[in-house]
Amino acid sequence: MRPTWFLTDASFDWLYPERIQQMSRRHWTPLGIAKKAAGFLAAEEGKNILDIGSGVGKFTLIGAHYYPLSAFYGVEQRSELHHYALAAKEYTKTENAAFINLNFTQVDLAAYDHFYFYNAFFENLDTKDRIDHQIEYSDSLYQYYSRYLYKELDKKPAGTRLVTFHSLEDEVPPGYQLVDASKDFLLKMWMKR
Repeated sequence: MRPTWFLTDASFDWLYPERIQQMSRRHWTPLGIAKKAAGFLAAEEGKNILDIGSGVGKFTLIGAHYYPLSAFYGVEQRSELHHYALAAKEYTKTENAAFINLNFTQVDLAAYDHFYFYNAFFENLDTKDRIDHQIEYSDSLYQYYSRYLYKELDKKPAGTRLVTFHSLEDEVPPGYQLVDASKDFLLKMWMKR
């Protein structure tokens, strides 16, 4: 039987404190989007999939739950959100999920096959709706992170898959071809040629 917290956004969000639940609609990947994105990224078994800016781990846990033959990882620089991701992983007993508490630039992206990116850098440009004030924000950080990810994705081999959600696409190198998208074009699936 499928645990009830993986059935709806509301049931999943109950894994977290109320303050975190209130941020869900704006900052965490909706369950339907997470399932579709994870399905594209886990099309082949045994792949290592990294969520860049994983927050409280919603995409990572949903992907790992629905695609147990792949390993899902989330990297998040905020220790509070990392703590909530670990607690949700333990509570849901999701074995093929793991969380890293670092800035993504401190992680060896070569260790991962495919990537999920829900525009984690946009907080640097949006002064109204930030998660918190625990980290530094600036336009230059947005540019730095986008260029860093662009260069790392450009190094990846042909066949690398990338899913972006609400992205300005500053981090997507031209070698990645758009292979599918949602009707509103907020969710995009890419593959490196």
